[in-house]
Amino acid sequence: MAVSVREVAALAGVSLGTVSNVLNRPDKVAPGTVDRVQAAIAELGFVRNDSARQLRAGRSSTVGLIVLDGGNPFFTDVARGAEDAAMTRGLAVLVGNSDESADREQTYVDLFEERRVAGLLVSPAGDDLARLERLRDQGTAVVLVDRRADDDHFASVSVDDVAGGRLAVEHLTGIGRRRIAFVGGPSGIRQVADRHAGAAAAAAEAGATLEVLPTTSLSVLEGRRIGEELQARPATERPDAVFAANDLLAVGLEQAFIMRGSVRVPEEVAIVGYDDIAFAEAAVVPLTSVRQPAQDLGRRAIELLVAQVEQGQGIALEHVEFTPELVVRQSTVPER
Repeated sequence: MAVSVREVAALAGVSLGTVSNVLNRPDKVAPGTVDRVQAAIAELGFVRNDSARQLRAGRSSTVGLIVLDGGNPFFTDVARGAEDAAMTRGLAVLVGNSDESADREQTYVDLFEERRVAGLLVSPAGDDLARLERLRDQGTAVVLVDRRADDDHFASVSVDDVAGGRLAVEHLTGIGRRRIAFVGGPSGIRQVADRHAGAAAAAAEAGATLEVLPTTSLSVLEGRRIGEELQARPATERPDAVFAANDLLAVGLEQAFIMRGSVRVPEEVAIVGYDDIAFAEAAVVPLTSVRQPAQDLGRRAIELLVAQVEQGQGIALEHVEFTPELVVRQSTVPER
């Protein structure tokens, strides 16, 4: 079995980036460290692979993309936009799914670092970006996707999720709903927290209540679980509207209500989702949703990444923020 860069790093007691520097830019590494890495290479019999030999100026022709949930069609569309933009520039996109796990995200970051990708697009699973900062400091371009950077350490492409949460609840209060539930989680996911913040502000301004029903993931199954819990309540104790943090949760809620037939949508409970994936319009009761321009996010992220790679770390980092829009369907306003 071929020896990996990771094994060399472990034996030498250094980072993957240090091994990469020894292989590509040894002048940037202390002589004693170079000796340790070279000794580990000799002991393990490490041989650089073809892709490594084909690096141009320390870069490959591949880009890494780590998405938050590979099962969500929204991120499939983000990846499609990134692929389309990358291919016109002679780049290929390798996709990893963190599945909302910071540990799994870290595994992919290490893997892409080992492969010496030209740059990395990441939809972070949490707020700890220290590993991405180290990768950036080592010379790898990084762009945050579907998440606005808090400072100028990273370029970012995002949607104004606070505004999106406002849109959803303003629509619900505008059609007369006053007992609203917000369904979503984990709250450590920034997009969920922002959507909730916008929803809470809009509810307070309209004099409506906003009950938070947390979920362990943003999945259809979790939406169905919440739907079953709501059905078990007396009708007078149920919310009259639900804003779900994404469309998968909203579809699960609809499924639970319709399978039992005990809650009518939207007559008894109106539902708004988020993302406007293809399934939203195709749902049994077509779903009102806050639309994000998913493919545009992927395309713009590649443009920012390529600019960093071509112009170097001195480039002014951009923060591109798209405005969401509400798409109204029968889950909130029935056809006449």
